[in-house]
This record gives sequence, structure tokens and C-alpha cells, in this order.
Amino acid sequence: MKKTILTFGLISGVISSALMLGTMPFMDKIGFDKGMVVGYTGIVLSFLLVFFGIRSYRDNVLGGTISFTKAFTVGILITLISCVFYVATWEIIYFGNLMPDFVEKMTNHMVEQVRNSGASPTEVAAKLEETRAFLEWYKNPFINAAFTFIEPFPVGLVVTLISAAVLRRKPKEPSPGEAVAATT
Repeated sequence: MKKTILTFGLISGVISSALMLGTMPFMDKIGFDKGMVVGYTGIVLSFLLVFFGIRSYRDNVLGGTISFTKAFTVGILITLISCVFYVATWEIIYFGNLMPDFVEKMTNHMVEQVRNSGASPTEVAAKLEETRAFLEWYKNPFINAAFTFIEPFPVGLVVTLISAAVLRRKPKEPSPGEAVAATT
């Protein structure tokens, strides 16, 4: 089980990291709204390895059968490895100053969205204060990592649940004729 989880988890993690590193430099051109779509599409693509990992474990190790619980265990462990890669990549980007003004640009974009929605000056001021507090929290690497972890993990959890449900397969019970032949 370890080999399958590590193999597919590492591949998924490398894909998520590569896609993040490949798209982040273009965020100014893509825009934050489309960037979110591109980012989550990359996350979903990297989590396709959860499905293939569970299937590989079922077919190559367990002889074609797997319970929902075992499939879920394999899938969630692959998801966790991939999420660790995602978080580590973001921490390097953020704290390594590869994109030092990204979060400020993102929060400014959020405040502009509130302004453009016709919100009152009080609501805009509240959103501005909220984003300033967020930026202070975000400077803490542990809080930063926690916020970053909750981006891909729910997607991986859903992919894991769906994959475990789709791929579970009970052992075939012998037909009455096979059972008689086996006893004689």
C-alpha cells in the first residue's frame, strides 16, 4: 500500500506544484477571477491521480477487489501527500518572495469588488479592515499553511469519496456450480 500511495501521491503533488508554479507568473494577465478557475482546475487535474492510485492498488495489489474503507484510506493518503506539496510550493512562493505583492493585489481586488457592487462606504471600510487583519494573520507561516491547505483538501476529499464509491468491488461469490465443484 505504501508504494502505491507514495507513487501516486508524489506524482499528484508534483503536478499540483508544477501547475501552480506555471500559472502564478501570469496572474496579472489572467486576472483573479479567472485565475481562481485556472487554479482549481489544476487542483482537480492533480487529484485525478487519486482515482488512478485507488484503481492501481485494487487491481495490482488486491486482485481486483477493494472495500470502500480501504479505497478511501488509499485515496485520502494520496490527497494528503498532494496537499503537502501544494502547501510547500505556496510557502516557497509566498515567503521566498517570488511574488511578494500577490496577496496585497488579491485583497485589493476583493475590496474593489465590494466597491463595485454598490456597497456603502461603511461596508467598504469594513472589508478593508478585514483584509488588513487577514494580511497580518497571513504573515504567520502556520496560519498561512492552514489557509493554503484548505484550498485543495476539500477538492481532494470529494474526489476521494467519489473514487472510493466508484471503484469499490466486492469479491465474487462462487456460483452454486463452482461451490459444488470446489468441494468434490
